[in-house]
Amino acid sequence: QVQLVESGGGLVQAGGSLRLSCAASGSIYSMNAMSWHRQAPGKQRELVAAISSASTTNYADSVKGRFTISRDNAKNTVYLQMDSLKPEDTAVYYCSGYLRHSSISNPRMYWGQGTQVTVSS
Repeated sequence: QVQLVESGGGLVQAGGSLRLSCAASGSIYSMNAMSWHRQAPGKQRELVAAISSASTTNYADSVKGRFTISRDNAKNTVYLQMDSLKPEDTAVYYCSGYLRHSSISNPRMYWGQGTQVTVSS
């Protein structure tokens, strides 16, 4: 079964750091564009960071200068380094992206199950 699995979430004090990982598993030829979203209770899911196949990145204004998205294609993994965390960063963080199953197939969209990040003041 092809899937994305997030890990690395937890409880941290304001000003601390966490690194989230998102590992793709199954029959995968390549990862294409990948992203991280987050959703707090009662709020809309929002884009946090995205990275293209060529490693071009973009970030939400609220996390610029604090979060860094990166990828390791050899490990089929994408990361989100989160520094200087604030209580308003508290949310469930979801990995998503397009995976190809062969050199000729079209990419398909996948979402992970989410990992909880809680930042205390």
